[in-house]
Amino acid sequence: MEASFWHQRWERNEIGFHEASANALLVKHLPSLSLAPQSRVFIPLCGKTLDIHWLLNQGLRVAGAELSELAVTQLFAELKLTPEITQRGQLRHYHAKHIDIFVGDIFDLTADILGPVDAIYDRAALVALPAPLREKYAAHLTAISHAAPQLLICYVYEQSQLSGPPFSVEDAEVKQHYQSQYTLELLECPEVSGGFKGRVPAQEHVWRLSRQTPI
Repeated sequence: MEASFWHQRWERNEIGFHEASANALLVKHLPSLSLAPQSRVFIPLCGKTLDIHWLLNQGLRVAGAELSELAVTQLFAELKLTPEITQRGQLRHYHAKHIDIFVGDIFDLTADILGPVDAIYDRAALVALPAPLREKYAAHLTAISHAAPQLLICYVYEQSQLSGPPFSVEDAEVKQHYQSQYTLELLECPEVSGGFKGRVPAQEHVWRLSRQTPI
């Protein structure tokens, strides 16, 4: 999608993708990553998700990347934190205790700017991108995180019946993007209650991606 699409969604407050509480699948399956206290979790295309509040309350640190600066200013206001704001290359870095959010194009985010991460939580990034960008995104995410373990949540539905985003990302595509670097495990495939956007039958596919052990 063009950057203007997402900026307009935030400016118009058209953020139906923003959940009113921490994602139930995150709460259920984060323990499968076996993270130590103070581990740093990276959330690509994070918006102002309440998942960030929940992760911080679990004693974890959070890093995020987000295109909309409006979303990030709202996030820090809702966290009741006053960020230190600096420029890092093409990105603006919002920092407070235990949280770093990088504002701008995620493809401008490098491993050096991001810093070490212990895990990735992707609920809204891969599914937000059209097919031509998903391969580029997956390779970029793997590179800047040094193939950190992932909890990945995808929607699966009949794409011809509904235009995205969020887009349908089939299991075969997840494997295509990640199986060269990760061991993939499909943890759960719950039905979306009432159908996707109340119109199309859909499932959420929850994946655990574990870094492959070097031979």
